[in-house]
Amino acid sequence: MQIQTFPLPPLDTNAYLLTASSRDDAVLVDAPPGALAAIAPALAKNGRRLTALLLTHGHWDHMADAAACRAAGAAVYAHAADRDWIEHPMQQADFMLPGLDIAPAKIDHFLTPGQVLEVAGLRFEVRHVPGHAPGNVLFYCAEDKAALVGDAIFAGAVGRPDLPGGDWPQLEKSIRTQIYTLPGDTVIHPGHGPTTTVARERATNMFVRG
Repeated sequence: MQIQTFPLPPLDTNAYLLTASSRDDAVLVDAPPGALAAIAPALAKNGRRLTALLLTHGHWDHMADAAACRAAGAAVYAHAADRDWIEHPMQQADFMLPGLDIAPAKIDHFLTPGQVLEVAGLRFEVRHVPGHAPGNVLFYCAEDKAALVGDAIFAGAVGRPDLPGGDWPQLEKSIRTQIYTLPGDTVIHPGHGPTTTVARERATNMFVRG
């Protein structure tokens, strides 16, 4: 699996473009504002088409371009707990940056914990990691030792539990039971900031130690 990272404004939210070498289709994990335009040159350069958008959760900075991606042919995958934020995103207006007008995006496929998801020649285990957002999920690719985790955990930090739908005890439990149980050499690709590893966060994360 090839992973290209696109940190996008206004909050440097990471969008991840995933491809398998033998395929001409591609997967996007999270769609910050302007994501489709940002990845278009990479798709064109390699003759690929976007066929799936996997949303780690429904916060506006992760799903703002979901409607545009869907209009371009990508099926949208997300957890049902964040359905209202994705299909009616202006419900988040109180904690969005002012002046944004985000189009609603229909969810085509609802994700469930433990589901094995196969898209564009890639295979993921879906793990539910609520606490930052009710529908936060991670996508774990055992073959490539990679976990795309949304805002559940970052390098040396964790997602905010004080936003609507957040819950600190639930987030701590999610990290311990769903992230720290992955192999230590798993590379964590978070929703913001640089990559880290499960082993590093178990040993050094100041908020949740393993």
